[in-house]
Amino acid sequence: MFSELDTYDRCEALATYMIDNKATVRSTAAHFGISKSTVHKDLTCALPKTNKALYNQVKNVLESNKAERHFRGGEATKRKYMEIRELRKNSVGR
Repeated sequence: MFSELDTYDRCEALATYMIDNKATVRSTAAHFGISKSTVHKDLTCALPKTNKALYNQVKNVLESNKAERHFRGGEATKRKYMEIRELRKNSVGR
């Protein structure tokens, strides 16, 4: 199982995936089937001690995701209310 890998290997795999896919902590956790807490802890606490260069790349992705999160939240809210509006429109037309 992935979570049974040693911390170093797991950190490297998580970091590589996140960098290659410009992924969020949440999507990385879902991809590997582990918790968001584990991903975040591995990438921010363990990785800097084992591979500083890789950590710096991950840090850039994390900072970019943090800067963009309000856009993603706004889009999700917009989608939600558009779906509600569409459901109401379809139920009234029946």
